[in-house]
Amino acid sequence: MTVAALKAEARRAAGAARALAHKAGQGQAAELLADWLVPHRGRVLSGYMPIRSEIDPLPAMAAHDGPVCVPVIVAPGEPLRFREWSPGCAMVDGPFGARVPEDGAWLDPEVLIVPLMAFDRRGFRLGYGGGFYDRTLERLRARHPVTAVGFAFTAQELPEVPIDATDQPLDAILTEIGPIPLRR
Repeated sequence: MTVAALKAEARRAAGAARALAHKAGQGQAAELLADWLVPHRGRVLSGYMPIRSEIDPLPAMAAHDGPVCVPVIVAPGEPLRFREWSPGCAMVDGPFGARVPEDGAWLDPEVLIVPLMAFDRRGFRLGYGGGFYDRTLERLRARHPVTAVGFAFTAQELPEVPIDATDQPLDAILTEIGPIPLRR
């Protein structure tokens, strides 16, 4: 089986697990994330606008003491760009159903809250398959230090996420029960 086929199968399984976890509620996940972000105050934070059954980071983003932005897909195959966000700012529909700020400054994040379909304890994630975060993390890491935290339900953990040479690892993973210890 090819890596692409393994990833597609893992996405199906993780998507079903995430949907069930979402129905059960995320408990104190946003509060745990906000606490985890405290040492990063003042740094430019990228969050995301949750779609489908993704765990919701918005309360933690709103509580961040520093600039906050969200990803904007500019074109297939390109890294993400990040537009400044604040609660209540004017939003428009973006690709894949995620809302994006209508206008605002373009920022270069130093800390990223990364959505995902599945993760493993090596720090690898499986997204929707567009490679946007992998390209973006590679580009940002070439420019300056970046901390990428995956935010997910514990039910999204897999024993091992299928990876290829372009996959970028996360620096941390946080779930509704707290940080997941990574093995490197």
